[in-house]
Amino acid sequence: MSSSSLLLDIQLLYNQFTKTEKKIADYVAENANAVLFMSITDLADACDVADASVHRFCRTVGVKGYQEFKMKLSLSLTAGETTERPGEERPEGTDSLSCMLDGILETHINALRETRTLLSVEAVERTVDMMEKAKRIYFFGIGDSLLTAQEARNKFLRIMNKVSCIGDPHMQAMSASMASSDDLIFIISYSGSTKDNVYVADIARQAGAKIVGITRFLKSPLTNYTDVLLTCGANEGPLEGGSMSVKMSQLYIIDILFQEYYRRNLAISRENNKKTSKAVVEKLY
Repeated sequence: MSSSSLLLDIQLLYNQFTKTEKKIADYVAENANAVLFMSITDLADACDVADASVHRFCRTVGVKGYQEFKMKLSLSLTAGETTERPGEERPEGTDSLSCMLDGILETHINALRETRTLLSVEAVERTVDMMEKAKRIYFFGIGDSLLTAQEARNKFLRIMNKVSCIGDPHMQAMSASMASSDDLIFIISYSGSTKDNVYVADIARQAGAKIVGITRFLKSPLTNYTDVLLTCGANEGPLEGGSMSVKMSQLYIIDILFQEYYRRNLAISRENNKKTSKAVVEKLY
């Protein structure tokens, strides 16, 4: 369809949909704002259909995939609807700079608090256990999540020499294919639905490597391959790529892992931290 509104396209195509597609269309029409913050698996579960059915629905309404579907859905809604997240009311006087400053602060704080609520002690302990046993630790990410992966590498490099971060998706796939049961791979992906991430996870799983996912959703294509799932608490709409709240919540998880690893391996971590700090101190005036 050539309409500028995805919701209008869905209405115009409705009588051509299959029974399953109508279930998806009805849910999207009634819960458009919520869908913006759902993974493809979340939407499939809400409609009681398979992930593949959602993929076919996206193709039927003229988009290439689920992420493009959410982007066009966001554009179909009014500006007020797209900026307001589920369960979030906009305070009065949001046009003032002071309110904007307070609003951004509250959004970031809420993201960190929600991340803490979602993180289980057991998941953190299992992750650090695997980090201690691993011979090599990789941090993988695509796009903005790569920045988090790089920061994780930079942080852990201060206390251990077995960490690396690979940015190129082809190099990630090659490294994953050469991994073993002694290796641990962190895959950082907000949606858990990025094709490159899922492809690398599949290769790593076949190679026998352990996989930790840092993502927003409990169910996504990526979570099918993870040994441990660490969930961040920030919502990000399809037009909000690179959300600072998402990065903060991801980095909060990285910092938790770092502090727990450091605590468990205090003597060697302190010694290595001194060595790495001394290595760069002479570069400062």
